[in-house]
Amino acid sequence: MPRRTPEQQPALDLSAPAPPGAAVAVARGRLASRLAAARLRPRARVLGRRASRRALAIGIDIGGTKVAAGVVDPHGRVLAQLRRPTPGRDPRAVEATIAELVGELAAGFHVASVGIGAAGWMDLASSTVLFSPHLAWRNEPLRANLERILRRPVVLANDADAAGWAEWRFGAGRGHARMVCLTLGTGIGGSMVNDGVLERGSFGLAGEFGHQVIMPGGHRCECGNRGCWEQYASGNALGREARGLAAAGSPVAQELLRAAGGDPDAVTGALVTELALAGDAASRELVHEVGQWLGLGMANLAAALDPGLFVVGGGLGAVGDLLLDPARDAFARNLTGRGFRPMATISAAALGPDAGMVGAADLSRAHA
Repeated sequence: MPRRTPEQQPALDLSAPAPPGAAVAVARGRLASRLAAARLRPRARVLGRRASRRALAIGIDIGGTKVAAGVVDPHGRVLAQLRRPTPGRDPRAVEATIAELVGELAAGFHVASVGIGAAGWMDLASSTVLFSPHLAWRNEPLRANLERILRRPVVLANDADAAGWAEWRFGAGRGHARMVCLTLGTGIGGSMVNDGVLERGSFGLAGEFGHQVIMPGGHRCECGNRGCWEQYASGNALGREARGLAAAGSPVAQELLRAAGGDPDAVTGALVTELALAGDAASRELVHEVGQWLGLGMANLAAALDPGLFVVGGGLGAVGDLLLDPARDAFARNLTGRGFRPMATISAAALGPDAGMVGAADLSRAHA
């Protein structure tokens, strides 16, 4: 007769009268204890996994100028958040700032894990920062350092990966099997989610879409190459083109110069986006040109990756359809096989500047 599992064993009725004899009573008590323990052990493990997914987590987004931290619930809602200036390039000072933020936030919440999102390259184990452009992190064992300080599980993620994961889980990417997320700011950050998996490549370095060469021999990029996509479709590119227009004394740039106090060098991409939203014609034309470059690069990505959705966020993405309409037009005109294939949807990101924080927290919860 096959042996029954503990779950199949009949439950003991401990309220029934005990059979006569002290030895029998003792044996009955021991059997009840063993069966109860056998039933509870597997269930406790399952409940532990479920509890980690339901737990609160802290997400930290490390930028070149600020460190933002927030307590995030399993639905992607930020319950509390704090910000601090990024303390220079010293790794130990950054670790101290992270510890300070986590300590303050965890004082009011029961927090299970911490996720760190930062610009740079992380190894596939999400434990070591191979390189970061903002900080002096080179092969830095950041996860081990922080777990020792924080006494909680820590997961590291590239900031664009964290933002993309947040959009897929809670924002514009919900319900889509395959999504590419682009964050437009100083450069172009990128991430891919395929069938619920954050695609990081063989070495953890996937998603550097901004460094596809789109104009051979073009503008020099900080990476060392010429003609990278982010030199034509980023906030920095928008600012560079606007400064050139203002420095040339173009009559169409008068509002740009006025807003910059008459100094062409004070014109930035953020200023151009602000003026474009306010209706300035020259600023809108500049945004339109950047949008066309954006659409061309996305057509290249569609040829290689075939996502169903592109989500566009970051500071430049805040101008919405002023940027995305020309991007959609250029995408349709340059898409390989146009007219004979489905076209991906291009949508604005939904979570705004909290995306990196929310995604980092959720990734830490999933791996805690």
